[in-house]
Amino acid sequence: MFPRSSEAPRDQRERPAAPARCPVLALVLLVLAGALASCGTEPRRLVYWASNQGASTAQDREVLRAQLARFTRDTGVPVEVDVIPWNDLLNRILGAATSGTGPDVVDLGNTWSASLQATGAFVEFDERLLDRLGGRDRFLASSMSSAGMPGRPPASVPLYGLSYAVFYDKQRFREAGITRIPESWAEFLDVAERLTDGDRAGLTVPGASYTQNAHFAFLFGMQQGARFIDEDGAATFTTPRAVESVLRYVELMSSRRVVRADDAEVGSAPESVAEFTAGRAAMLIAQNSALPAIVDSRMPGEDVGVFPLPLPDPLPPGGSPVRSHVGGSNVAVLRDSPRREESLRLVEFLTSRRTQVELNRSYGSLPVVEDAYAEPEFSTGHAAVFGRLLAHESVPVPMIPDESRFETTVGAAVRDLFARAATDRPVGREQVRAELAQAQQQMRAAGGSG
Repeated sequence: MFPRSSEAPRDQRERPAAPARCPVLALVLLVLAGALASCGTEPRRLVYWASNQGASTAQDREVLRAQLARFTRDTGVPVEVDVIPWNDLLNRILGAATSGTGPDVVDLGNTWSASLQATGAFVEFDERLLDRLGGRDRFLASSMSSAGMPGRPPASVPLYGLSYAVFYDKQRFREAGITRIPESWAEFLDVAERLTDGDRAGLTVPGASYTQNAHFAFLFGMQQGARFIDEDGAATFTTPRAVESVLRYVELMSSRRVVRADDAEVGSAPESVAEFTAGRAAMLIAQNSALPAIVDSRMPGEDVGVFPLPLPDPLPPGGSPVRSHVGGSNVAVLRDSPRREESLRLVEFLTSRRTQVELNRSYGSLPVVEDAYAEPEFSTGHAAVFGRLLAHESVPVPMIPDESRFETTVGAAVRDLFARAATDRPVGREQVRAELAQAQQQMRAAGGSG
């Protein structure tokens, strides 16, 4: 008998059926397989560009890697850190802001805050984001004043606090019979001249550093009643008071000769520190970040003193009793970072109380959060001098989009004036005004305020 058509033969009924073809199921399995395979891969690293805070970039890498290892242990987020020297940092940041490619998190000089915010390349810290960091009031008011353009949420937050003061060699003071620190600018010049002897100078300055040159031009300008940027944001580099403020700085080498001609080639703060600790200069105008390098040198700690930068007495009409600008570094998050949440977690970590204490202890800088000042080391000794200056006798540079261009143009003009003085060419008001006029023209040609 033949089987009915709906019934298969026995040998066919017992054979396993072939698996059905299902494109959707195959796709699901492929996706799951890929996901499972990726579970063992290392997550993409955060890229962090750090500023050079210590005596060398190598020292910075050592300090930061120890801290960032703790961040990775706590969060599971690895961080690749690149420490960039100050002379290169601004151009590197501008390149990243323009191209949209670069780091996730970056340090920046706080004087550049408004200029970099104007690029639109950085995350703005509104009140919600500031609350994640403990709130705006947790940060020092002076440091927060240099975090971005007025009337806008800051596009960076403070990280390290700095101010300028004068380091001095107590042994050299004793040798010269100087029994008290100078209080006025005239007394300061007199002391510097008494300390200048042959190859040993009274003072050392980094004459080839455009950033520090611009800082001193601004600072002396405030004391002279000059404003390099007026209320409308226009550059006013060639006013008589602006010229006088730059001349006052450069004549330390040109006419006063209390600074060695070799300083015209000194391009960074660590180089100036080396001049001071090697005994080639008796005084050094520097920020508190110079402290670790001084401590690490062979110069005995008990021979190093600190006093505030003296003021003109009396102050010129319109002059301000300002002894430093609000110095320091901020930290920012790139808007195009694909890992914004992880980047913000890194900012939280860097501004946490423990990290602030440990980083600023390592670098000789000042914490920028109030709760870190429970540590007595930041309210005693040399740190107390710098802390008072930062909190009470410092002012922020103008928070305008063209501020970074002011630094590069004016700083370069002062550098060229030092180079001129080093070769015994005349440096008077005429030469200073000509260099500043050229700087103003460069700013105008580049689209800046003029």
